[in-house]
Amino acid sequence: MVDKLKLQLLRSLRARFGSSSEQLDDPQIALLEGEPLYERPAPIAVAVPDAANAPQIDRKLPAHLPRETQVYRPETTCDHHDANDQACGCIACGGRLRLIGHDVSEQLEYVPSRFKVIRHVRPKLACVACEAIFQAPAPSRPIARGMAGPGLLANVLVSKYCDHIPLHRLSRIYGRDGVVIDPSTMAGWVGQSEKLFDPLVAALERYTLAGEKVHADDTPVAVLDPGRGRTKTGRLWVYVRDDRPAGNMQPPAAWYRYSPNRKGEHPQAHLANYSGILQADAYGGYGKIYASGRVVEASCWAHARRPFWDLHESQGFVPGSIAEQALQRIAALYAIEAQIRGQPPDVRRQVRQARAGPLLDDLRAWLTSMLGKVSRKSELAKAIGYSLTRWTSLTRYRDDGRIEIDNNAAERALRGVALGRSNYLFMGSDAGGERAAAIYSLVETAKLNGLDPQAYLRDVLARIADHPINRIDELLPWNIGGHRVEQRLAA
Repeated sequence: MVDKLKLQLLRSLRARFGSSSEQLDDPQIALLEGEPLYERPAPIAVAVPDAANAPQIDRKLPAHLPRETQVYRPETTCDHHDANDQACGCIACGGRLRLIGHDVSEQLEYVPSRFKVIRHVRPKLACVACEAIFQAPAPSRPIARGMAGPGLLANVLVSKYCDHIPLHRLSRIYGRDGVVIDPSTMAGWVGQSEKLFDPLVAALERYTLAGEKVHADDTPVAVLDPGRGRTKTGRLWVYVRDDRPAGNMQPPAAWYRYSPNRKGEHPQAHLANYSGILQADAYGGYGKIYASGRVVEASCWAHARRPFWDLHESQGFVPGSIAEQALQRIAALYAIEAQIRGQPPDVRRQVRQARAGPLLDDLRAWLTSMLGKVSRKSELAKAIGYSLTRWTSLTRYRDDGRIEIDNNAAERALRGVALGRSNYLFMGSDAGGERAAAIYSLVETAKLNGLDPQAYLRDVLARIADHPINRIDELLPWNIGGHRVEQRLAA
């Protein structure tokens, strides 16, 4: 009973605050009757320099930052002057000083962000002959007749959906710069921006679901329930296309959807036109999708591993326990994956069949054997049963190099949602959930493609109102370009 309560506590903490590290501290092979449980994969040799000859870390400040130079001249007399009319007399003897070098050091400084007002002036010109009047058209604005420019709108969106700052807190931050913007005004900007983004998010959906493989996951979000004086639990779903681990360098993408509950009808509607591989957890709502025959199920070894980790943690990390033995066996599978990440599917399939195949066969036999030695009602039996009942979908990755060993691509895409959930606590309505899904889609996809999400959204907001709808794909992150984070860091 105590172990069961410990497990329940661990799982509730994870559900509320997100996953903690599940790294095994002890890499030793667990032993059974004095023999290794499995043959560890041969490691790739890596030369480790000794401390004395280790390369020094480059601590230079980023080259892309603007430089402000301040020159500190030593005390001099006015007996002599250089070509720039600077005094250069020696205070010791009165002789002329000449420049023999510089010592330069750099200091990183922060300049607070600032607001500015752009005045759009359109002169009216009248012809003195025919009295015709001419005036340039007014530039379009992201929000018609709105005071917010694309840079300000992008900052509001990224502050809320990337940096997880609630709007009332952002209002106070702006107030320190002497600009008073009510949170309700910013909420209106968020809604109007999302309407502008609708065709772009639809293009992102089409691209994401055109992939051969999609990762899917969902997470709960609190939503105000009008008229009931409390919140209800909605869901944010994410679908990720990212085949870079299999050597496919097509751009990655993440598409989010909101639903007011977790009924299976929602992912079934989201994936109604999708055909391919769906990598996901064991949520029962996907059952009808797999039953259609157009979607292949691929399960997640991270989910299969997690109940063993919970048991291992609740038992105080006892060496040699069944839970630890299971974790060590699964770790061997992951070690193989680390060595073939980025390789093409055919290479991954061949390596997996040759090296992971025997380990998987041994693991299945061992799990079956252990299941016969523990109580069927125990948490350990449930952990073993989870893997054995999903064995076909868990091992499908062995024979298909496009499939990943786990669904971590989707889980990573929901980390920002979990952080936001702990900061702004709840969404104001179902419509607010739909707005969040749309903006998360653009922010996360920009990040996956190495873009600064604020620079990307600013570029989109500056263009989208006048952009032809039949060329909306030009505004997707990998087409619009923008400020790449890695380029700035490497500069």
